[in-house]
Amino acid sequence: AKAAERAGRAPHQIPVTGGMIAVTYNVPAIGRTLNLPRDVYADIFLGRITRWDDPRIAAANPGTPLPAKLIQVVARQDGSGTTFAFTNHLAAISADWAAGPGVGNKIDWPGGAMLVRGNEGVSQRVKLTEGSIGYVEAGFARRLNLPMAWLENRAGGLVLPQAETGSRALAGGSDAVPDDLAITITDPEGSRSYPIVTFTWALLDHDYNDPAKTQAVRDLVRWMLVDGQQQAADMGYVPLPQNLVGAALAELDHVGG
Repeated sequence: AKAAERAGRAPHQIPVTGGMIAVTYNVPAIGRTLNLPRDVYADIFLGRITRWDDPRIAAANPGTPLPAKLIQVVARQDGSGTTFAFTNHLAAISADWAAGPGVGNKIDWPGGAMLVRGNEGVSQRVKLTEGSIGYVEAGFARRLNLPMAWLENRAGGLVLPQAETGSRALAGGSDAVPDDLAITITDPEGSRSYPIVTFTWALLDHDYNDPAKTQAVRDLVRWMLVDGQQQAADMGYVPLPQNLVGAALAELDHVGG
């Protein structure tokens, strides 16, 4: 997009797919069903809830055998968009997080977090470390068959990261056409919306100084927005809701126009 900026034309930022950030854990006694209210998972990553048998975790999981074991937080050491999306959400739901660790691609993690590199690193470390909890793109957790927590969303519902709940979150609880395609959704509305979602955008020049090249770029992105959406879920991504697809196609029409 630098060429467009030099020419005085703003680049086009077009969403092409979405993703979800899962909270994954390794606690064999709990199994694959763990409910985490908003204040609870925020305080776990703040280092304020340090044991799996904490009364606040127990209150959200009646009848679940919670071990008297320390919680080991696993987080990203390297800068990443996953960390930005996760911390952006935590800051939206927790004033203490917003005033403390804050938001960034790379932050100073509270307490004794175990730091590793990449979504692959977090996934593998959680899989190997009993008592651990971490955040990863949902596709990585799914591929390694790691359990994913049910997180409380803005409406008070407990939701798993799935294609349908992720797509609802990207729609922001509305079928209206968004005004800003570059928006980040930090705390989506809707009773069935998964609470931690992020977009992947294509950043396009306004013009590629070659009609054939400009048309090829438009055709590629159009395929991604229409036919490609059918493959998103199988690849661990979230299909864009129709209101976003329509808005993205409308913006794409301005490329080269």
